[in-house]
This record gives sequence, C-alpha cells and structure tokens, in this order.
Amino acid sequence: MDFENNKAIYEQMADRLCDEIIAGTYKADDRIPSVREYAVMLQVNTNTAVKAYELLSREEIIYNRRGLGYFVAPNAREQIMTSRRKTFLHQTLPSLFREMELLGISIEDVEKEWQNKEVNYSENKQ
Repeated sequence: MDFENNKAIYEQMADRLCDEIIAGTYKADDRIPSVREYAVMLQVNTNTAVKAYELLSREEIIYNRRGLGYFVAPNAREQIMTSRRKTFLHQTLPSLFREMELLGISIEDVEKEWQNKEVNYSENKQ
C-alpha cells in the first residue's frame, strides 16, 4: 500500500479496512485479518496495525472476540457510510466548490464529465 504524507499511517490503514467493509469484502460479523496478518499484508510495523485496530474498535466498526480475533460490527457499513457522507458534504464539497469557482468550472461542466465517466465505465466493463 502506498501511504500519503498528510495522514498518519494507522489512520490510512483504518480507512482502507473501512473501504473494504463498504465494498463488501468484509460483511457484518465477518472475521477480518489478524493484526499481524494485516501488518504483513500492508508491510507495516505490527504496532501501527494495532493502533489502526484500536481506532476502529473505539469507533465500534470492529469488535474483538478473545482468542478468535477481530470481527466487523453489525452496523459498521452504515456507520462508515454515514460518517463519510457527512465529511464529504461538510468538508470535501465546500472545498471542491471553492476550487470550481476559482477555475471557472460550472456545474454543467461537471455533469458532462460525470456523463462521460458513466459512458467510459460502461464501455470498459464490456
């Protein structure tokens, strides 16, 4: 995994696991890789993976079963989606709108690009 400099590695690891939960790789009550397995998979120190799992556990995205490992919480996907939507609407979107205004990009320009994305996606899928 390539890590960015603007965010702690353990937070990026937690985000990746959340991405996998949203994508359906891990569903409610599924066992996720152990801390060591995830650390090896992403080529990071085990302590960094421990911090990622502790973060997700505090946020009740995952839970620990003694002796069995970590599992996805029953409402994890919905909780992640709600949190990310809120962040997108209140942080990402205002920043995007400012950038669009500075660059003179209209909503119509965005709609055209969105439609082109849909067409290109459909063509690439076949």
